[in-house]
Amino acid sequence: MREMLTGGELDVLTGDYLAELTMLILGRDRLKDPAAGYARTFVRQLEECLGTAQERGVRIVANAGGLNPAGLAQTVRELADRLGIPVRVAHVEGDDLRAAHPDSLAAHAYLGGFGITECLRAGADVVVTGRVTDAALVTGPAAAHFGWGPGEYDRLAGAVVAGHVLECGTQATGGNYSFFTEGDVRRPGFPLAEIHEDGSAVITKHPGTGGFVDVGTVTAQLLYETGGARYAGPDVTTRLDTVRLTQEGPDRVRIDGVRGEAPPPDLKVGLNRLGGFRNEVVFVLTGLGIEAKAALVRAQMEPHLGKVADVRWDLARTDHPDAPTEETASALLRLVVRDPGQEAVGRALSGAAIELALASYPGFHVLAPPGKGAPYGVFEDVYVPQDAVDQVAVLPDGRRVAVPPAADALALAPLPEPPLPEPPPPGPTRRAPLGLVVGARSGDKGGNANIGVWARTDDAWRWLAHTLTVDLLRELLPETAPLPVTRHVLPELRALNFVVEGVLGAGVAAQHRFDPQAKALGEWLRSRHLDLPEALL
Repeated sequence: MREMLTGGELDVLTGDYLAELTMLILGRDRLKDPAAGYARTFVRQLEECLGTAQERGVRIVANAGGLNPAGLAQTVRELADRLGIPVRVAHVEGDDLRAAHPDSLAAHAYLGGFGITECLRAGADVVVTGRVTDAALVTGPAAAHFGWGPGEYDRLAGAVVAGHVLECGTQATGGNYSFFTEGDVRRPGFPLAEIHEDGSAVITKHPGTGGFVDVGTVTAQLLYETGGARYAGPDVTTRLDTVRLTQEGPDRVRIDGVRGEAPPPDLKVGLNRLGGFRNEVVFVLTGLGIEAKAALVRAQMEPHLGKVADVRWDLARTDHPDAPTEETASALLRLVVRDPGQEAVGRALSGAAIELALASYPGFHVLAPPGKGAPYGVFEDVYVPQDAVDQVAVLPDGRRVAVPPAADALALAPLPEPPLPEPPPPGPTRRAPLGLVVGARSGDKGGNANIGVWARTDDAWRWLAHTLTVDLLRELLPETAPLPVTRHVLPELRALNFVVEGVLGAGVAAQHRFDPQAKALGEWLRSRHLDLPEALL
């Protein structure tokens, strides 16, 4: 926050504090303290930076309110009074639907940006919200600044794209980027968007900060946690297949051409609930006979697992033959157990694993001592009609202004598959990693994952579009083979976006797999070998 306020020109500072997992954590916090439920980090940042923001005339918009935006707004007022800083604070509420979902720790509709717009138009210096879409933190201030109305879909869609690029901070400036070696990303600066009245924008960063902004870093973030050509939100449906990216100069990427359509009639609601309890034991298997050692300990543990609802074994062959260190000679056998009751997966079970230490495979040891079963969360999304949610902007003077739902929300007919480019001419190939030719970025949406894959040249795009089919993806990533996979084609971005349903089970909080948020799924894909055209290498 300090870097953004002091590093250069800024009108509005936004902050996205709410991952799906965060909502579960805040829900557990509020069980212990009903006055909790918001991101305390935000308050600590404001304590240092609120005076600087006021001096520079920068307004602050953040969704750090989580489950308790009114409570956070009051905390900010008290902080400002203590610091002697005159600040007008407003908040947005109405997203909380726990009354309709009493079994959930958190049940929140994803609101749009016009509640934020109302607060800023009323003169707020700080606006805090609960669960809004990540892009709403940008569309709300843009609509307030330019006077946009709810139906100006192309302008709103342009701001949604800018907001989506900004939402994960340094992922747009070289962080988590396939081609990170092309710049200095040891300390990447945070991105900012220069937004214009027509909805176009330039993505850049403050002068002198690390990292880099180019068409590739912006493309990667545009593909992150998205699906097809339509990116639906409560204010507008953004057509990602219309986005044009242009390198305008060093660390400056222009976004224009974005088209918008009416939003869908329903709002997404994220439900977080406790799924039960889980425990984990990681056995270290060293040297020879790894498979036999794994089979032995699995057979020995079997009598203790009969009453457990969900048992998962995974053997990671991290061992190397004739290894120069013990660690590189070792494989990891991971046992994960889940059950509605804590006792079934508690210390008795993990203790049983430790009690095998002198009676199992040679070299027996584990990565951690026995532990009791810990609660885990489950995320799912449901949908409610837009008019079933009462969004309210609570202005700095305490007035409550109702924010109407989208007037012309409608279900849109599916888009036809876009035409593919002409296939490249045949030529010599060489077996090599896919990542030599393409970049990738992957992420999670509940139990699903997406893998965005993009090419950096027209020739590579022609090859990619015709080569990387759903069948080939399943072959390269066998974990996806039994699951529904959908391929979306985005020619303007020279990209394919694959959505893999169910690969993450019940979401990140359930820790269903080794990489529970699918952050590295794209890099795994890039590491797989296939026959690549030599002309592209």
